[in-house]
Amino acid sequence: MEKNGFAIVFITTSADEESQLIARVLIEQRKAACVNIIPSVCSVFWWQNKIDQDNESLLIVKTRFELLDEVIRLVKEVHSYDVPEIIALPVIGGNHDYLEWIDNEVIPEEVE
Repeated sequence: MEKNGFAIVFITTSADEESQLIARVLIEQRKAACVNIIPSVCSVFWWQNKIDQDNESLLIVKTRFELLDEVIRLVKEVHSYDVPEIIALPVIGGNHDYLEWIDNEVIPEEVE
């Protein structure tokens, strides 16, 4: 998939504290312009050959698509799940001023 443009990344977590930590890491590292935290979602899923259910928090991360690999790496470093949900969707349109703001707030990986 093309790495230009913007992405919305969904991440689920086990608790509010973990959501706050991940949001802070992404913002402090300038890999996201904004992270919304929805504190309580009910997730029903297959896990280890059975149906499981849990209350989780949902993060909605606004970033540039080119930073997705870095976002995934950072989240996996601090996330408590063995297989964290990190799913990105391309942004196909929106308020130009808001998208420009995202563009100005995130910083791409430094080239060494």
